Amino acid sequence: MAVDRLSLTFGALADPTRRAILARLAKGGASVSELAEPFDMSLPAVSKHLKVLERAGLVSRGKEAQWRPAALRAGPLKEVDAWVARYRVIWEQRLDRLDEYLKQLQEKEQRRGRKG
Repeated sequence: MAVDRLSLTFGALADPTRRAILARLAKGGASVSELAEPFDMSLPAVSKHLKVLERAGLVSRGKEAQWRPAALRAGPLKEVDAWVARYRVIWEQRLDRLDEYLKQLQEKEQRRGRKG
């Protein structure tokens, strides 16, 4: 089954360890050993997380002699942002309507208070 790019990105972002790795890479490139430091897991486990992030296009790996630094690639995050933005508009419109309804209720209560 073919998996679309957005699904790959969301799948990669679903794991907190992978999100922490991306946060670390936002500060600059790092080796697997450097990325593994804050975690209580083996280097192969961190490498597996990196492979998921690479497959999603969120990380690239360089080749400098024996050092293969990982680097953040933010492009797929723009697609996530665009997808979320569509639903943000819907929720903002709903909240605006709710806000207007609550203001109307408040005005009715104030008018009743003045009469009673």
